[in-house]
Amino acid sequence: MTHVFTIAIDGPAGAGKGTLARRVADHYRLNLLDTGLTYRAVANALLRLGLPLDNVSAAETAARQVDLAKLDRSVLSAHAVGEAASKVAVFPSVRRILVEKQREFAKAPPGAVLDGRDIGTVVCPDADIKLYVTASAEVRAERRLAEIESIGGTADFNEILADILRRDERDMGRADSPLKPAADAHLLDTSEMAIEAAFLAAKAIIDDVLAKRNKA
Repeated sequence: MTHVFTIAIDGPAGAGKGTLARRVADHYRLNLLDTGLTYRAVANALLRLGLPLDNVSAAETAARQVDLAKLDRSVLSAHAVGEAASKVAVFPSVRRILVEKQREFAKAPPGAVLDGRDIGTVVCPDADIKLYVTASAEVRAERRLAEIESIGGTADFNEILADILRRDERDMGRADSPLKPAADAHLLDTSEMAIEAAFLAAKAIIDDVLAKRNKA
């Protein structure tokens, strides 16, 4: 790849886009950014300071201070942080601050894989490739339950499912940058796919675009 190459991966929580993004970035040797972590970082800052999640000014300040090089997934992956993140993510001013940071990240050579909710529609509308990764809510809930149990935790399937449906409604229903596929996105339904099959499907799409570009 001789120019900055951008791959946008969007989709709802639990569809497998994060794991897929890591595989794709590793394979094509591109930088990787889970943009959801940037919103989680804002939420975590508010939680840590004991500030209300509807404090827009404090959320804006936290957003400006987010360092993309210091996003600690082990801290930011906590369930409570995720719940808080989907609440601060509705603020247009916070989104604008973080989107600018995300766009700067995407410009760095050799290019990047960005995964999130509005990469193909808002953050990188001119991305070379756009993937929209989805799966049924039930399958996503099953995956989340298995993930919790794999580390020795316990959870109720129905509660997880209800949580996923609530998050979907928030993400898809917000006025600013709602979750939706870009018009030119390749749809990838992973409901009945293991990660390897999803990766191979994504790789086929990416390789086809690269092959056509090399011929041009």
